[in-house]
Amino acid sequence: MWEMKEIRELKVGRYVNIDDSPCKIISISMSKPGKHGSAKAAIEATDIFTGAKKSINGPVSAKVQVPQIDKRKGQIISIQGDEVQIMDLETFETFSMAINPDHECVIEEGAEVLYIVAMGRNKLL
Repeated sequence: MWEMKEIRELKVGRYVNIDDSPCKIISISMSKPGKHGSAKAAIEATDIFTGAKKSINGPVSAKVQVPQIDKRKGQIISIQGDEVQIMDLETFETFSMAINPDHECVIEEGAEVLYIVAMGRNKLL
């Protein structure tokens, strides 16, 4: 589900857990160490499921959780209101997921779509 990494190992565009939510890093700023202190980092990120902005501040040697994000392909079987039923093209498992307003794919029956799985939750891309 996730692994531990030091803040100094993170990069913009990658993912980090903030408040048990997987977030995409949009900026990282690091301050230089002082005479008696360690370097500090400020990370700005957006929640991949809600779009909320979140941040972390701490020493660059602090460990944070990095979620494992799995990108998969599926085929839309049916559309019911604001939900779609999708069949995974590798495992042939079927499941329902909400249609998010910021999706980039074509939503029609029979279309192939990309979706992500992170921390037990799914989202259309």
